[in-house]
Amino acid sequence: MDLTRLTIEEAAALLAKKEISSVELTGAAVERIRATDTEIHSFLTVTEDVALAQAQAADARRARGETGPLLGVPVGIKDVILTKGIRTTAGSKILEHFVAPYDATVTRKLLDAGAVCVGKTNCDEFAMGSSTENSGFVVTRNPWDRSRVPGGSSGGSAAAIAAAQCQGTLGTDTGGSVRQPAACCGIVGMKPTYGRVSRYGVVAYASSLDQVGPMARTVTGCAHLLAAIAGHDPHDSTSVPRPVPDYVSLLAGSIKGLRVGIPREYFVEGMQADVDQAVRSAVRVLERLGAQVSEVSLPHTEYAVPTYYLIATAEASSNLARYDGIRYGLRLGEQEALLKMYQRTRAGGFGTEVKRRIMLGTYALSAGYYDAYYLKAQKVRTLIRRDFEQVFSTQDVIVTPTAPTTAFRIGEKTSDPLQMYLSDIFTISINLAGLPGLSLPCGFDRNGLPIGLQVVGRPFEEEKVFQAAYAYEQATEWHEKTVDE
Repeated sequence: MDLTRLTIEEAAALLAKKEISSVELTGAAVERIRATDTEIHSFLTVTEDVALAQAQAADARRARGETGPLLGVPVGIKDVILTKGIRTTAGSKILEHFVAPYDATVTRKLLDAGAVCVGKTNCDEFAMGSSTENSGFVVTRNPWDRSRVPGGSSGGSAAAIAAAQCQGTLGTDTGGSVRQPAACCGIVGMKPTYGRVSRYGVVAYASSLDQVGPMARTVTGCAHLLAAIAGHDPHDSTSVPRPVPDYVSLLAGSIKGLRVGIPREYFVEGMQADVDQAVRSAVRVLERLGAQVSEVSLPHTEYAVPTYYLIATAEASSNLARYDGIRYGLRLGEQEALLKMYQRTRAGGFGTEVKRRIMLGTYALSAGYYDAYYLKAQKVRTLIRRDFEQVFSTQDVIVTPTAPTTAFRIGEKTSDPLQMYLSDIFTISINLAGLPGLSLPCGFDRNGLPIGLQVVGRPFEEEKVFQAAYAYEQATEWHEKTVDE
């Protein structure tokens, strides 16, 4: 049996029956990382010794009678999420040697559930990017075609699952950074409702948009991970004190009569033909399962990309002001005057894309331009959110493509930032409105690259998103395809 090919639920079942141990499962994951990651580069830090100690502890907990779907299961954690005693770089040279003094709430919750952390996954620097080409250390490659990107910014987390290096991962999603790489790598990725999951201990990019999300081979695996990390956290003032449903037990509910809206604005000119056809075929599957499908309109969709990049860059310019060489991380020019040290540290520590976004955001917030750009963007954000409220007054979920194309070649869009930003055109609105969204496989293009289907729900109705996705997954075989060796 190849243990690395197990899904979370398959691994949990074997662990529960004591047919395998967590030490065996974790050892297989570490061996797999050693064998494949010199080319794929999913991980920035592999925590082999820590993982094996955690696996032994998980086996001991099980021997004492403890149970749980994540007890002893290997996971990877995106390197913008703090892990006590383990290096957390945010994919940036400015934090290259930063060791987190405490765990993020999501990390602590995973470890409390018995999950085993096998390492920290590569990402675009400070989660700014759509391809994981902007990491300060290395470019992650797509396991389906290693000349192509895995998507971003959680590309390392998505590639780790596609390459069978671990059973589950955590990513962060500011404008689609869980769903878009999930689509590019043929796995399942969920962005929960804003406020459903704590952001305490997550390196901030754009605070009103960032959200931690789970990634796994299957919808069930994602549901297990979200159940573990969701819930109110008094350390995060944006965390919402609402009960967390039992996502896994609700998966198998019928979707007969489920009202599914298809926004006409999400089938745009220039979208890859294979993507268009795969998503329309997926909609027909949902109809056969009993869903009531209707065309709907989200009229302010065309303003989502400029609105997002004004708000996100403005918040980034504020959040990243703390990296000045004084508090933590890199310090350059220490022997020079204070202002010169700031300048040298930030110039030497930040990469090109981060500098670009800081400059855009600082300009949008500057005196004389705030009303014209940032304030206007916030007003448009309200219009985008109202579009969704209007649609959800008659629909239970919305279904769209996750991305307009499949994974593109490494370097193909690096010289054209606007084309790169358009990779997230179908996911950004969901962050602006704070909604839950999930991407799952719905086909392959003519080059054998995965295509993603996005399911979007009302705020705090992740269970309906999971139900629709699970029904589709069980009716198709796309999730069973894995990368050939």
